[in-house]
Amino acid sequence: MLQQQYPSQLLERAVAEFAKFPGIGRKTALRLVLWLLRQENSEVEQFAEAVSRLKQEVKYCHICHNISDSDTCPICADSRRDASVVCVVENIQDVMAIENTQQFHGLYHVLGGIISPMDGIGPSDIEVDSLVSRVAEGNVQEVILALSPTMEGDTTNFYIYRKLAPTGVKVSVIARGVAVGNELEYTDEVTLGRSIMNRTLFEDK
Repeated sequence: MLQQQYPSQLLERAVAEFAKFPGIGRKTALRLVLWLLRQENSEVEQFAEAVSRLKQEVKYCHICHNISDSDTCPICADSRRDASVVCVVENIQDVMAIENTQQFHGLYHVLGGIISPMDGIGPSDIEVDSLVSRVAEGNVQEVILALSPTMEGDTTNFYIYRKLAPTGVKVSVIARGVAVGNELEYTDEVTLGRSIMNRTLFEDK
């Protein structure tokens, strides 16, 4: 297949940058770039500023590692949340998915990934030690493992369970209403909400 020829090197460079986004091919990237060209300068500058500020100013909550505008995210700072229950998730998208169910009122702990030897991701590459330290403080009574029901998710669940065992904290896992092999963020809100509500003790698995 012949490589598409661009009438401008500036256009080609912009398309190449947009094509780096996950799920964005060069044709879609070209459509996005051409759309930007049709916008007012102020709109494009506003877009560029939002992306630049996101990268430079976004913070990660020092408690749960969720994305935040300050050192403590709004969820951890909310005194109405149940601080005795911590829901462990893989990423920020999973926090948003569970929050959309409006059925969980505890706090979160974002691992930032799951154990996957095939991808070179080990326990030291995710936020497990900070979770253990958080539980060791004594305020957490239950840890809910809400990882996607995949081989990697189950491996991470077991590793965390073993690490938390000495603390004596209750460890539960979301019910398997979430189909095995599915990514959590793509599960519908009703199923995900029921899985949280009908969680079971990890040791019963």
